[in-house]
Amino acid sequence: MNKILLIIQREYLTRVKKKSFIVMTIVGPVLMAAMIILPVFLANWSEATEKRIAVLDETGWFFEKFKDEDNIKFYYVFGELEDEKSEALTKKGDHLLYIPLPELNVPENAELFSTNQPGLNVTSYIKSTMKQIVENQKLLASGIDPAIIKSTKVDINLVNIKVEADGIEKKSNTEVEVGLSIFAGIMIYFFIFMFGAQVLKGVIEEKSNRIVEVIISSVKPFQLMMGKIVGIALVGLTQFMLWILLTLIIVGVAQVMFISGSSSALEMIGSQQEALGQMTSGGSQMNPMVMVSETLGSINFTVMVLSFIFYFLAGYLMYASLFAAIGGAVDNDADTQQFMLPVSIPLIFAVAMSGVIVNQPDSSLAFWMSIIPFTSPITMMMRIPFGVPEWQILLSMGLLVAGFIISTWIAGKIYKTGILMYGKKITYGVVWKWLTAR
Repeated sequence: MNKILLIIQREYLTRVKKKSFIVMTIVGPVLMAAMIILPVFLANWSEATEKRIAVLDETGWFFEKFKDEDNIKFYYVFGELEDEKSEALTKKGDHLLYIPLPELNVPENAELFSTNQPGLNVTSYIKSTMKQIVENQKLLASGIDPAIIKSTKVDINLVNIKVEADGIEKKSNTEVEVGLSIFAGIMIYFFIFMFGAQVLKGVIEEKSNRIVEVIISSVKPFQLMMGKIVGIALVGLTQFMLWILLTLIIVGVAQVMFISGSSSALEMIGSQQEALGQMTSGGSQMNPMVMVSETLGSINFTVMVLSFIFYFLAGYLMYASLFAAIGGAVDNDADTQQFMLPVSIPLIFAVAMSGVIVNQPDSSLAFWMSIIPFTSPITMMMRIPFGVPEWQILLSMGLLVAGFIISTWIAGKIYKTGILMYGKKITYGVVWKWLTAR
């Protein structure tokens, strides 16, 4: 046991002292905080370019129907298409919206000429305005007042309320839960592969440099493998906790120094929330930010964080043992590909099925993928934000621990034999012989 602890200490200290670890520990939180902070300031500081659009309407349906919007100005022209196109695009630098006279009665086609991309807001506004006008004209032609149709339209405010087993009711929001689900699953996938690859690379380097021959003269191969796996796991856990802590600090400092002190930024955020967030249903208004806050309050983040740590460590330990076995069996990086693919397929499959999991978190497929150890680290983390019975979480954790023990035993047999094998072409048949050897 003391030898394993010494190996863990060596692996941990060697990696946390590397410049790459220090740089990534600092750069990672800065990038994550920037993803949160920059959109607010960029949206506040950027000045949208005003777009002027000349409208050549041969139908007469849309004359003075396009109203000026923020940074979108309309004016009407009445000449020939080629002349007006040259005037608007070449001389004025504007766009030209051309609505030709249709062969039938309803103008459903239009062309927007421009020397640069008009932007999604421009095209969306033009299409929605034309759609509304054409629909109103068709209703009038049928003897129906468009105002009556408009008065019948309502916005439905659907509030999801989750009833717990003890009868407690909590508001939920599917969109927020889906976001948390996908984020947690992707992070598990990312960390398992990132730190598992470090185990693989470290074993191959020690084997190719013949350092491992000196090391195993003092320790058993299994002790070396376990020490390396656990040491790198602690490195990953340390870096993850530092990322979370530093990101929260950076975002908090930015809010105090900039966002709280910038009235324009606050006004912009407030106007965005008011514009996006007021949904009317029978005269009532609901701010989606309040809904999101209530939804986040209904999610048990203690369970989320503890589950994330467990599934990261247990999933990493299981896959890292297999990566260590691959590293011990081969002599160079090129030979790892034939063995990496079968090991990686379950993780890749779990990510590929994320759309199905978040849409049907209670389905049989989601249940079994969250129970099977090879896919449970990702799938169960995707299901937890939606609420999972405790017995399913405990069963998943127990089977994952059992999977780690079995994979470690298999990896230990391969590692013990392969770590001193040089120059031999390794095949699946050779690996099977190592596993079945007494």
